[in-house]
Amino acid sequence: MEFKYEALDQNGHPASGTISANTQDAAIEALQRRGLTITAFSGAGSGGSIMARLGAVTFFGGVSNRDLVLLSRQIATLFEAQVSALRVFRLLSEQAEKATIQRVLLEVSDDLQAGSSISKALGKHPKVFSDFYVNMVSAGEESGKLDQTFLYLADYIDRSYELESKARNALIYPGFIMLTFVAVMTLMLTVVIPKIGTILEDSGQEMPVITSVVLGMSSFLVDYGIYLLVLIIIGGYFLFRYIQTPQGHLALSHAQLSIPIIGKLYQKLYLSRVADNMHVMLTSGISAVRSLDITASVVGNDVYEGILREAVESVKSGTTLSQTFARYPNEIPIIMVQMLQIGEETGELGNILERLSKFYTREVNAAVDTLVSLIEPALIISLAVGIGFLLAAVLLPIYNTAGSI
Repeated sequence: MEFKYEALDQNGHPASGTISANTQDAAIEALQRRGLTITAFSGAGSGGSIMARLGAVTFFGGVSNRDLVLLSRQIATLFEAQVSALRVFRLLSEQAEKATIQRVLLEVSDDLQAGSSISKALGKHPKVFSDFYVNMVSAGEESGKLDQTFLYLADYIDRSYELESKARNALIYPGFIMLTFVAVMTLMLTVVIPKIGTILEDSGQEMPVITSVVLGMSSFLVDYGIYLLVLIIIGGYFLFRYIQTPQGHLALSHAQLSIPIIGKLYQKLYLSRVADNMHVMLTSGISAVRSLDITASVVGNDVYEGILREAVESVKSGTTLSQTFARYPNEIPIIMVQMLQIGEETGELGNILERLSKFYTREVNAAVDTLVSLIEPALIISLAVGIGFLLAAVLLPIYNTAGSI
């Protein structure tokens, strides 16, 4: 795969060209080994593979995951090259291909020129830079390790998006298959079966039970299908409105964790996110209370958000994190509580959280692979049963008629 790049050499002179590499990260690393400071980077082809384009799904509201990862790596590289913060954001705003990113970076550079800190300037754009992102940058400013901080952020966003995408994509395929199946069955029952039913009824023979059931379903859909569709649309609308309320959103979060098999997958996904967020922030020097507060706002599930909010108050009052989590055995596995307790006792909480993050990431990957391997045969069996039921309803009376002649 080829990538286009624009960069500055060690003397500050502009350089541009293309480079071949298996992945984007490998290409960036190769350019950095040459002593180049990357200012613009993109695929040289017509947009890359389908999966690469899917990577452009928006993340943190308005800017794609790929854009944010590349932007963070560019900022880190320029800081590592001792380029001033104002010059970094001016340069990147000039090279940005997307108007949204260009506008945001230009406003950030204007704020920096007016004397603002980087974290405060980024914090004015919550649709692009999340609370987690801004607080990480603030910690990097305090520690003087902004280049490392932006690399941490790029790696974190990459990990988080990859894990979430894998879990989500595992559910897209069966959803599409089931939707197609329902559409085909509806078409058969409303268009094909009524015509065949008329012929079978004209034959005057007694209908098998299975045929009567199918003809009854067909008659119901033909006579009342439009009302059923309207009812489903209205019900879906009110359900959507209910989900937008705090009570509805909480109910959805509970339901998400209660679904057999899939609920465990989501639980591991959220636990991985909690551990990863807190590990990154604690190792960056952010306090435990602030880390919990930020993680609660980005975890993505009201159940875990409530647990984390309670943990914030508990930690403030002197209770340990493991003691708070131990109150929720259904949501927080005992192994995680025990690991956190060990981390608190040894002062290695950040390292323990990193291990937990890696553990649950592996668990999510394994759960997704298992789910996919189970869904495919289950779908095949379901489709076979549905089609077999329909064929039997049509063919049985035909065989009976042929046998009576």
